[in-house]
Amino acid sequence: MQKEEYAIVLDFLPHGYPFDNTPGYKKTAIVQAIGKKHLTLLEAVPKKGTKLDIQDEVYLGEGKREKIHHVIGKLEPDKLTATARSELKHVVKEIVEAEESKFVEFFNKAQPLTTRMHVLELLPGLGKKHMWVIVEERRVEDFKSFKDLKERVKLMPDPSKIVIKRILSELDGNEKYNLFVGR
Repeated sequence: MQKEEYAIVLDFLPHGYPFDNTPGYKKTAIVQAIGKKHLTLLEAVPKKGTKLDIQDEVYLGEGKREKIHHVIGKLEPDKLTATARSELKHVVKEIVEAEESKFVEFFNKAQPLTTRMHVLELLPGLGKKHMWVIVEERRVEDFKSFKDLKERVKLMPDPSKIVIKRILSELDGNEKYNLFVGR
């Protein structure tokens, strides 16, 4: 698993998990978050007395951390709270919009997976026709933005929505290959 430097808080449980049978005085606060770079779902323990809000950005890297005491590890999707699950879509959308160039670069660099299947075909709503148009268009010139991609590839669904949908599917563990989410 690649280490995350920064994460976005999806949920903050100041009294730990409600279903946890640990005695109240032993419970620790829990933070459910998603890493900004590798989009990994993480579970962490905040420093004592720290109050976090949903969508706060927290530092998880090496060295002095202001708000997070330690990272417990990767969080399984079925352990997400209802709040974290509802926030996930919004946070992923914000990450994709903020890192648009990284995801456009994916369309510019994606290669065949096998002799019969291209990585682009793993994106929801993209079939062979769209894939071939993307491949031909990027030979002429790299795509500059999602808007450029949408304009040059006729009848293509919104590229940012396709990427978001794929990321959410990967986070749920529904995909054989992860294109965007770190393991």
